[in-house]
Amino acid sequence: MIEPERQAGSQFFSSVLRKKDVAFLISFGADSDLLQDITGTPRLLQQGLGRLKLNTGYSGPTSGPVPTMSHQRGTVLYDAVYLAAHDMLASESGRKAIILITDGEDEGSKLNIKDAIEAAQKSDTIIYSILYVDRRFYGGLQIGYSGESALKQMSEETGGRLFTVGGRNTLDAIFGQIQEEMRTQYLIGYTPTNSNKDGSFRKIDLKTHDKDFKVQVRKGYYAMPNAR
Repeated sequence: MIEPERQAGSQFFSSVLRKKDVAFLISFGADSDLLQDITGTPRLLQQGLGRLKLNTGYSGPTSGPVPTMSHQRGTVLYDAVYLAAHDMLASESGRKAIILITDGEDEGSKLNIKDAIEAAQKSDTIIYSILYVDRRFYGGLQIGYSGESALKQMSEETGGRLFTVGGRNTLDAIFGQIQEEMRTQYLIGYTPTNSNKDGSFRKIDLKTHDKDFKVQVRKGYYAMPNAR
């Protein structure tokens, strides 16, 4: 069943997108599939959601939205994140975010997690990860599972955070939280002492005077040369 993701995605687009906002939709499994290119038209995004289907290389009767023993091929998560950040968002301006709905396991990507994170950082994109996993497949998340830590790393390194689907924490509720965060961000700028735009990575450590406050910010940025 993939209908819950489709319905939650539809409501998310309807609730979050404002005038001049744009979005795109990528499905990833055995490969990456651009379901809808960048658009500000809700109708086209809804049509893209209508084309959402399982992308596992398997068509058995027990297929579902998360991994099961029947799925024979991997999930190219890191390739999909790189595609979204590097190919789709790098040239876009304004606030940018990638929202992932996945179990976090990658199998078959040509790129690695470092490549995915670097692409997101270079494009100034926040990653919000939604952990959606069949716990039975991984023996209660105790055996052979590393997806949660990978999603947490990608999110925290880019200034986002990880959500987990379960109980009352439904996809719909999580989308509501992400929507609120995306609409209540602060933009802080500063002038670095190192003005060389040499493409190197510069770490950021932002703290508040009140130690009870938790700052959600990306870990750094790449000092990229100005485009000519």
